[in-house]
Amino acid sequence: MSHRVVIEYCTQCRWLPRAAWLAQELLTTFESELTELSLKPGTGGVFVVRVDDEVVWDRREQGFPEPTAVKRLVRDRVAPGRSLGHSDKGGDPAPGVSP
Repeated sequence: MSHRVVIEYCTQCRWLPRAAWLAQELLTTFESELTELSLKPGTGGVFVVRVDDEVVWDRREQGFPEPTAVKRLVRDRVAPGRSLGHSDKGGDPAPGVSP
């Protein structure tokens, strides 16, 4: 199955480097599961990650994400049960996600 990720980021806040870095992390981790990953310029402090149009992270509600938290949330939607290796070990699960 094909999956699409969109990272919407605030251009006024100059968050393109942060969005691009997260995009690189996701593309490297899920290279065979994702058919598209796009960066969507926005304004007003937006930093939202969507998988197949479902919001999985919103900075306004959850703060800035650690890449491992976003990877877990994306994995749960595009490759459930897949191990993320060291990203799965240690640390707390992402908010709203059971360990």
